Amino acid sequence: MPDLLLELRSEEIPARMQRKAAGDLKKLVTDALVEAGLTYEGAREYWTPRRLTLDIRGLTARSADQREERKGPRTDAPEGAIAGFLRGAGLSSISEAQVVNDPKKGDFYVAVISRPGRPAEEIIAEVMPGIIRNFPWPKSMRWGAASMPKGARFAGIDGKGPESLRWVRPLQSIVCVFGPEHEETQVIPFEINGLTAGNITYGHRFHAPDAITVRRFDDYVTSLEKAKVMLDADRRKDVILHDARDLAFANGLDLVEDEGLLEEVSGLVEWPHVLMGEFEEDYLEIPSEIIRLTIKTNQKCFVTRPQAGGEGLSNRFILISNIEAKDGGKEIMHGNGKVVRARLSDAKHFWTRDQGDMPDLDTLEESFKKFDLHKEKPLDQRMAKLDALNVTFHAKLGTQGERVARIRALAQELARVTGADPALVDRAAVLAKADLRTEAVGEFPELQGLMGRKYALLQGEDASVAAAIEDHWKPNGPSDRLPEDKVGLTVALADKLDTLVGFWAIDEKPTGSKDPYALRRAALGVVRILLERKVRLPLYKTLVAANIDAALIGKSDIAINNEILFDLLSFFHDRLKVYLRDQGARHDLIDAVLTPDSDDLLMVARRVEALTAFITSEDGKNLLAGTKRAVQLLAAEEKKGTVVADGVSEELLRLDAEKALWAAIVVASKEAAEAVAREDFRSAMEALSKLRAPVDKFFEDVLVNDEDAAIRANRLALLKAIREATATVADFSKISG
Repeated sequence: MPDLLLELRSEEIPARMQRKAAGDLKKLVTDALVEAGLTYEGAREYWTPRRLTLDIRGLTARSADQREERKGPRTDAPEGAIAGFLRGAGLSSISEAQVVNDPKKGDFYVAVISRPGRPAEEIIAEVMPGIIRNFPWPKSMRWGAASMPKGARFAGIDGKGPESLRWVRPLQSIVCVFGPEHEETQVIPFEINGLTAGNITYGHRFHAPDAITVRRFDDYVTSLEKAKVMLDADRRKDVILHDARDLAFANGLDLVEDEGLLEEVSGLVEWPHVLMGEFEEDYLEIPSEIIRLTIKTNQKCFVTRPQAGGEGLSNRFILISNIEAKDGGKEIMHGNGKVVRARLSDAKHFWTRDQGDMPDLDTLEESFKKFDLHKEKPLDQRMAKLDALNVTFHAKLGTQGERVARIRALAQELARVTGADPALVDRAAVLAKADLRTEAVGEFPELQGLMGRKYALLQGEDASVAAAIEDHWKPNGPSDRLPEDKVGLTVALADKLDTLVGFWAIDEKPTGSKDPYALRRAALGVVRILLERKVRLPLYKTLVAANIDAALIGKSDIAINNEILFDLLSFFHDRLKVYLRDQGARHDLIDAVLTPDSDDLLMVARRVEALTAFITSEDGKNLLAGTKRAVQLLAAEEKKGTVVADGVSEELLRLDAEKALWAAIVVASKEAAEAVAREDFRSAMEALSKLRAPVDKFFEDVLVNDEDAAIRANRLALLKAIREATATVADFSKISG
């Protein structure tokens, strides 16, 4: 069976787009071929900075013949219906249709449509131009004549014809060869934007610029390797990583590994060559995080640390060149070193300036007083400046200063629950956003919080306050660490809750896959803090007590009502379900415990945990079986409108079995309620499990639907009492099995 090799070669594709683009190409091509009736044994995509490649093995040489029978109208149908049937079936005359008899419906027309299979070459040539022309690049461009202003275009080119192809970077050549593994292959010469697919590609831009004739994938890979192009991106990553480790080790250092940077640099080179540069040791006075980000962001280089360990870095860095230089890379290392030193000089300037006084302190008096700031402390000055400048947080939610005031007030409410020191919480809340006005964070926004912690320690803040400044951003995802202590935990909760309430108030909630303000992440952060730090926080009551509504008055007529808060509570429930399912909890057990007004998420989690353990035990199985029968029968009668007494009347209990059941319900309800009050959910379930025997006896001896309406209503009230008793623990009707 033949194989297909496709290569789309262009100018340099941005590294961040390459992996997805190669995957998109594979999916688009294979889906189109399968839809056209072809099958294949396997397909694999490849990519380099200058090419997307697809290798499809075992492609069928021809699509299968197709035969379709399309049923039409009755033979005595109106002419319009018959004419429509002919058009839809592609028939020119009704004589081309068959007449089939249906014993029940009479005679009707059937069109037999036969479609002969087509050669794979024809199908490939047909589908490829559309795939290339409509390729889903995040950003694309036109080039050449098609990119010129309308009045400057050459005659005959209006930007709407084939010359107006949009691609991520100018497309330079297309390879499309097809054929069996051990026979001669053929070119499938489709055309797009003036380029005709052929069998010619090119190797490394500098080391091997000559044309390469391609027959099939194996010689394509071999030829590219000789032409200094390593096609497999994962192999490039592996080579870079191991060569970088070895070079660092040979110099008495350890590589500081970075998977994101490794992925990026593997997309910047076709023939990786690992080199080492250096900078002056004086720059090591800068925090290692700034050094690492400066070198990574600006030069795409890795940093190293001494093999002795510790957090400090060395003054050597690893760079990845796309050229195997004749001088061993000396000039490349020298040039990169100059740029790195210049960048580090800027970083050192930021670091130093952030520790000094601001020049306009006299203009910040009002902000100093508003937030109880210390005029002599650099980080306090930055907070005052952030407030005085009225830096916008969100157009409808006010400034950063107003937001800090809300977080400060909410944090004080939360401190009563978390047990954190109110004074430390207040100080941390006031300084949490101050580093937004530092030059280091202005240059590297990803250092928010971390730089605040460093500057706070430099000006003598309590260690818990400094840690809270960094940790109030955390956790930033399901695997990120939680705040270190109660102070950081409290400010982190306040920050996230203010964000969520605010955006709910202005109806900027996540929709589908869109979540521009990372509100799902914020809600998951709240869930993780509450559950993993075992914080009992009644969310609804806390948000009402915090009076965020008052702080938002005047912001686009915002009003936070019960409907908004309950909708937000439902959003927390959704995040809680995701979290608990990831921890292994069954979805039906979560649903059985969670009610619309459950606002103590830790208690919900504990109930689910207890129910999970209990429901698999013998007592649990007994409880589930006994109560389900009662509850299902009650629900069926309620649906029919059968009268159910408001309460159980002992005078109407005629049989021993119903008397015994009522006595058991009274005892079990009391014991279960007491256990729930102690938050001992296991004991509550064990108390309820004692209902199994009297329930079984009740259904054996008692006819619920007695002819006497009063007795029937009373017996249904018994079943209702079972449902109410078990509801103190969970809604057993939602548990499967």
